[in-house]
Amino acid sequence: MKNKIEFKKTITYSIVVIVIFNLIFLGFYNYQYRKYTYSFNEKINQIALAIRQKYPDIDKTEIVEILNNKSKNSDYLFSEYGIDLNKDSFVLENDNYFLKFLGLNLTLILALSVSLLFIFLKYNSSKDKQLKKITRYIEEINNKNYKLDIDENTEDELSILKNEIYKTTVMLKESAENSMQDKINLKDSLSDISHQLKTPLTSITIMLDNILETPNMDEITKTEFIKDIKRQIININFLVSSILKLSKLDACSINFINKEENIERIINYSINNVSALSDLKNVKINLNGNKESKIYCDFKWQVEAITNILKNCIEYSYENSKIDIFYEQNKMYSKVVIKDYGRGIEKKDLPHIFERFYKGKNSSSESVGIGLALSKSIIEKNNGYIIVDSEVNIGSTFTIKYEI
Repeated sequence: MKNKIEFKKTITYSIVVIVIFNLIFLGFYNYQYRKYTYSFNEKINQIALAIRQKYPDIDKTEIVEILNNKSKNSDYLFSEYGIDLNKDSFVLENDNYFLKFLGLNLTLILALSVSLLFIFLKYNSSKDKQLKKITRYIEEINNKNYKLDIDENTEDELSILKNEIYKTTVMLKESAENSMQDKINLKDSLSDISHQLKTPLTSITIMLDNILETPNMDEITKTEFIKDIKRQIININFLVSSILKLSKLDACSINFINKEENIERIINYSINNVSALSDLKNVKINLNGNKESKIYCDFKWQVEAITNILKNCIEYSYENSKIDIFYEQNKMYSKVVIKDYGRGIEKKDLPHIFERFYKGKNSSSESVGIGLALSKSIIEKNNGYIIVDSEVNIGSTFTIKYEI
């Protein structure tokens, strides 16, 4: 606002100065006119008195008529004295007035010019200071110093420029911070991935070495080794697949095909995906809700999200237990609630269970700690959110809400 006020002040000062000088010029011009008129009339009066004294029979009206006569005479009385009517004045006093008034007029014009020049130089100086300040801002940004404060908010060009620079500064700062955070996240992720892959690969290597170094190994032991190797390979495959999916979600390179989908259909597909695991632990999955409930989402990816949550619930469940699923829809949101009756999650682990590669105290040995992170990312991409509530030895409840 300061710049706009400064510009308005400059214009106001300029107008005030011009008005004042115009008034002075008018007053001075009137003064000059009266001076010239008085001096000239005084001389005419002296001539008229001299004529009356010498020719008393001349009437005043005759003299006035002569003075007001508009006709021109080419015979000039004073031409023999070198006086030119177009250039010279009969009244020498008026010539002195003319020179004096000319000097005063030039002085007033010069004062006006100097005043206006001073006003605009002062305004330009203010603009130059702002431009230098903007230049310093840009230099600081180039030096990767993003701690700049541009608190002016006006409508003139320089202020708009400063505000745009501020926006650019904020974006560059966020970009720099995100870039640094991305590097940290990448480093941590690579470290976690390396750790997650190292353990099963080491286990596979050891078991293969045992098989190769023990040609006479009994078939039962060999079969158990092969089953363990297959299980570790499945875990590695799941880990790599999940990491690739998370990477695509982070990079926003997945084109979600969103449309209205039936919630029960999504859940049934998810249950089918974990049926082998639930049968292995004899965990019964109960489904209850409004069959007309729908959400606007990508079917395939929502099945992926629900499948990972169910897989987690089964892993935490006791054998011969159950999982209850309830779903509904109202005018505000659609909701899915998944509840297990297993080991539960420690209170200290609850805030972290959606973090990548996080494994809580009660996690199974086969868990890689990435399924719930993937589910959370998918759900949030489809305008939803997920929360969890849990008690040790009682079970966990996952609540998912999708805004309509």
